[in-house]
Amino acid sequence: MKSWTSRPVPELPGSLPQLRLYDTALGRVVDVEKQPEQSMYVCGITPYDATHMGHAASYVAFDLLNRAWRDAGVRVSYVQNVTDIDDPLLERATATGVDWRDLAQSQIELFQTDMDALNVLAPNHYIGAVEAIPDIVPAIEQLIADGVAYRVAGSEGEPDGDVYYDVETAGKRSDATDAWTLGDVSGLGENEMLELFAERGGDPARAGKRHALDPLLWRVAREGEPNWPGATLGDGRPGWHIECTVIAQKYLPAPFTVQGGGSDLVFPHHEMGAGHAYSLSGVPLARHYSHAGMVGLDGEKMSKSKGNLVLVSKLRAAGEEPAAIRLAILAHHYRSDWSWTDAEFAEAKDRLQQWRTALDHAPAGSAAALITAMRDELANDLNAPGAISAVDHWAERAISSGADSSAQDAALVTDAIDALLGVEL
Repeated sequence: MKSWTSRPVPELPGSLPQLRLYDTALGRVVDVEKQPEQSMYVCGITPYDATHMGHAASYVAFDLLNRAWRDAGVRVSYVQNVTDIDDPLLERATATGVDWRDLAQSQIELFQTDMDALNVLAPNHYIGAVEAIPDIVPAIEQLIADGVAYRVAGSEGEPDGDVYYDVETAGKRSDATDAWTLGDVSGLGENEMLELFAERGGDPARAGKRHALDPLLWRVAREGEPNWPGATLGDGRPGWHIECTVIAQKYLPAPFTVQGGGSDLVFPHHEMGAGHAYSLSGVPLARHYSHAGMVGLDGEKMSKSKGNLVLVSKLRAAGEEPAAIRLAILAHHYRSDWSWTDAEFAEAKDRLQQWRTALDHAPAGSAAALITAMRDELANDLNAPGAISAVDHWAERAISSGADSSAQDAALVTDAIDALLGVEL
């Protein structure tokens, strides 16, 4: 699947210091190992409601990581999927009377347009679940052959042959210190897992499963549902978690550096993906797990059911500037839960204007210290609010100085805000 096209990232003198990042699985901030090439997989959208503010905040968060690595002088290999076949997509298509393929395509195009507008750097590989099915099928066949996946007999109107991952067996297959066991990524107890599993696409009550938390790997064909050839699995379509594992293992090193996504993906999605990866390769999926917080609206949870989604495309259609939208997102630390409000968006627009005004008074020699301050903040767990505060202080001093602008410093500050924060002045 074709990705969008990134705009060039300005190059700055010097480089970012040692990057430290919060690792969800470890529960603490850690040094990210320095390597000539860093790698990142960020879970993509299910294309039926793109691009709400939760989407935007998550992809802007990991765009910061991408930019931080690039500023440190390393190559970045970035992969993102798009779940272009899944129950929520089919349900929305049925409810709206739109062919699921047309719905998916329209939302993918909208998402990419929004990402381009927000100056989010494009992934090197942008892979749809459907195009990955030829790789997913043999992976599931391997899991069955290795005894960590099994078929479920039909019952209560369900056909024979759905394939599930055996979490208990998989978690006992190795004594290696880096082997996966259920809970390694999320740190949750079984009761919490069961509650979230039911909320987030799992089927704990499915008859015939060995364990309530066993996730679906392959859903055999049902009448009226799209399906694809599955070789020995029979016609059908893949489960959610195996999709990302197989795509990541095909396009990234093993293990890759950072698995990213929203905090609602910690369990079951990233937990199960980590298990699938270890069962398939004997190597952990990722070195680090990093997650962005959730976004609400005026203090309430943002959800499709409440009809209170803030859509980037609607803001843009209303004439709002993408740079201001991005700046409003960056005013919150990527790991925090927060709410979109009109008042905070107005602050972001005012801040953007102040920064632009300050460029007309950029003091000679002021850019270097600002860039150092921004880098120090971003190296500390991608502290964008700290970097923004550094620019605010610079802008206040520049405006109050009333001096003529140094063209060289104004250009360097403009480049730094673009390269490090992705905000175009």
